[in-house]
Amino acid sequence: MKRTTAIAALAFFFLMTSYYMIRPVRDQLSGALGSRPLPLFYGATFLVMLLLTPLFGGLVARYPRKRLLASSYSFFIVCLIAFVPAFMVQDEIGALALGLVFYVWVSVFNLFVVSLFWSFMADVFDSHAARERFSLIALGGMGGAIFGPLLTRLLVHALGVAPLLLVSAAALLTALLLLLRLAEDGAQRARNAEVIGGSLWAGVKELWTRPFLRAMAVLMVLGDGIGTLIYALLADYAKAHYADRVARTDFYNSLDLATNLLGAALQLTLTRWVLVRRGPGWGLVVPALVNVALLILLAVLGSGTVTLAGVAVPVLAIVMVGSRGFAYGMTKPAADALYTRVPRETRYKGKNFVETAIWRFGDVVVTSAVNLLAALGVAVTGMAVTGVGVSALSAWVARRAAHAPDLSPEPPVAPAPMAR
Repeated sequence: MKRTTAIAALAFFFLMTSYYMIRPVRDQLSGALGSRPLPLFYGATFLVMLLLTPLFGGLVARYPRKRLLASSYSFFIVCLIAFVPAFMVQDEIGALALGLVFYVWVSVFNLFVVSLFWSFMADVFDSHAARERFSLIALGGMGGAIFGPLLTRLLVHALGVAPLLLVSAAALLTALLLLLRLAEDGAQRARNAEVIGGSLWAGVKELWTRPFLRAMAVLMVLGDGIGTLIYALLADYAKAHYADRVARTDFYNSLDLATNLLGAALQLTLTRWVLVRRGPGWGLVVPALVNVALLILLAVLGSGTVTLAGVAVPVLAIVMVGSRGFAYGMTKPAADALYTRVPRETRYKGKNFVETAIWRFGDVVVTSAVNLLAALGVAVTGMAVTGVGVSALSAWVARRAAHAPDLSPEPPVAPAPMAR
């Protein structure tokens, strides 16, 4: 089990390194335009997710897990290489056109590749092992999420933006090779040859029939809505303060680095204790309560700056780092631990639908609402007050999700051996 955990954590390290090298490349495009085009970006992503949901369901129903991993990851590796020429002529293409295409693609990359990884992990580990091991695997991912921004900072000023995609492709290839090695372990080989089967539309159908998935879908919209709200406000900040694409990339990269350092600290201290001692339900509730506190801070201080260690830092950046740090460092491993207590088809199809189409539907709603509120003259503080209520509601939904009637019983935790 320790060897399996180590391979999984290393694979997640390279996967997140890959993602966090292209994330600031994507965000600098939205930072060039501000928040106004974000509903277009998210709307296009949502429509693509709806089109891809039956395709993904069909692949899951027809192909064994090993083949599904290999084909999906290989597709994204090829795409990363294909995007390099486009970024070499970004100014000629324009931030809106390239941003629309690349934003949709990176969102699909993130949601499908990461979601597939955790579906795989929920298949490899049982519920008891997940409570003990998922925080360690997530910690490996946090290592990659820190190393990726550090490597990006080193390379972006020396090489520019486009070459980052090639390094990202190499990291994703390494993650794939490690996952294939994990899939070849003797204990997993038989399961990897199995076809999950079921309907193309099982993910959509299960959303209406499983109370747990319904609760997770609502939680996804409410919880991610806070991050999307802050992201939209930060896009306007970046547009106003950073005119150069390298500077914007570096700004968003710094946010990612701070976020992932917080997430890693949580993994090393609080998250595993909460999951093992209190259960994954509290791993969903605590981040929602943190969001309440952060948004109260934003409502009081507004969108100005505060001085930390002699450096002026935007309040929006503090709220973004805190909210995302808890989301990645605690919410994600807690939610994935709960998915070990549902059937395999639900882990792959239902989970994927919630973490793709439902997520981007929430993004469309939130960014459209931000534009509407801004047009009505609502200031940042007013939006923050609204967010406080949304976060409080998400804490209540999180508790219901953890006690959904269709979850399989939680296995008892073995008592610690007595000292001799």
